[in-house]
Amino acid sequence: MDLALLRTFVTVHRAGSFTRAAALLGLSQPAVTSQIRTLERQLGRPLFLRQARGVTPTTIGDELAHKAAPHLDALVEITETGLDDESSLRTLHLAGPPEFTAERALPALTELTGEDGQGFALRASFGNAEEVLEGLAAGHHDLAICTARPRGALLTATALCDEEHVLVAAPHWAERLGSGKPRRKGARVLENVTSVKERRVSEGGSAAKGRRAPENFAMAKSAPAFEHVPVVEVHESLPFVSRYWASVFDSLPAAPGTVIVPDLRAVLACAVAGAGLAVLPRYLCASALERGEVVALHDPAVPPLRTYFLVVRTGTLAMPHIARAHEWLLQAAGDWC
Repeated sequence: MDLALLRTFVTVHRAGSFTRAAALLGLSQPAVTSQIRTLERQLGRPLFLRQARGVTPTTIGDELAHKAAPHLDALVEITETGLDDESSLRTLHLAGPPEFTAERALPALTELTGEDGQGFALRASFGNAEEVLEGLAAGHHDLAICTARPRGALLTATALCDEEHVLVAAPHWAERLGSGKPRRKGARVLENVTSVKERRVSEGGSAAKGRRAPENFAMAKSAPAFEHVPVVEVHESLPFVSRYWASVFDSLPAAPGTVIVPDLRAVLACAVAGAGLAVLPRYLCASALERGEVVALHDPAVPPLRTYFLVVRTGTLAMPHIARAHEWLLQAAGDWC
């Protein structure tokens, strides 16, 4: 069987479209269509069902992709790395959300880029879950971090860690909402309370049980209490605030977004400056909470959690540099949660 036909087939399978596959391969769409038809004639089975928007693989198509894709990826890796230059570093292409990738994944992986004979070069790109999974499936990335578990057998996902979401604002908003005196700058937000990790141990390991802040700190308020507080978010649809409201208050937020910035680090900066309330991952705002730059406005018994997944193309963990990065991130995540 012609390997060029298999390569075209796998690219179409990953892209979900003849047009997108043609762009990735640098071929014309008729050429891609012709190659797929040739392969279908050789196998005597249809590999794709043509639809108005793209194509859907048949059962045989899925089985062939599952078997062939890892081997084709390995051959591409050999040709890109080279057979003679043993000193050349393999390159790991990582994709994920900008904040989590920058704050968590990249600092961990840079430890593996040294000259110990097993290191690799590292290239990173940022995007939302849909973008990074599409890029991974198309072969642009080796490893992806996202908050959506992919469907199908082409990609393999492993739960990486959970992040807790916290409703925060600058101290003067807490004063206006009647939370009592704001904490002095530099005072610990969780004074008299053990760390999250210690509490998990003492409470049987559950990330969602009994996270209670001191009684004089977080307010036990309902959603209407926050209706007149401006909202800082990453998108007009208020994804973080809406998720928090639905989980904690069983309702939708009433206030529209006042400041919209497409990066959670910018959201935090605006919240510290007093622009309004925001819902942020605890890992991202922990230092600001410690310094008293923001305070937690609410203390739900069960805080909202979001799961991150570490995703690879099925079979590519046979490649040593991808396997090593995958294992390293899973180990590092034990200290993040």
